[in-house]
Amino acid sequence: MTVAMYARRKGWPLNTVTVWLRHSKEYAADCRDCDTKEGMLDRIDRDIQFSGPLTTEQKQRLLEIADKCPIHRTLTSEIDISTRDV
Repeated sequence: MTVAMYARRKGWPLNTVTVWLRHSKEYAADCRDCDTKEGMLDRIDRDIQFSGPLTTEQKQRLLEIADKCPIHRTLTSEIDISTRDV
């Protein structure tokens, strides 16, 4: 949604956006780019396909914008869950 709104605002010829996600677990010790080095980590691999006559530069910018969407930022930030009895 964020990518489509950005493209629309720029007047870019984006027809559709398709996203594929794959979820897996991996040992933290095997993750080179992770701060956590103990236990298991959730890994999400994401593929994004843009359809429409976009330039390479436009597609690259849309990939950057995808990393700024609220859902992506929530999933990549530290998450604190508080549970209470109601």
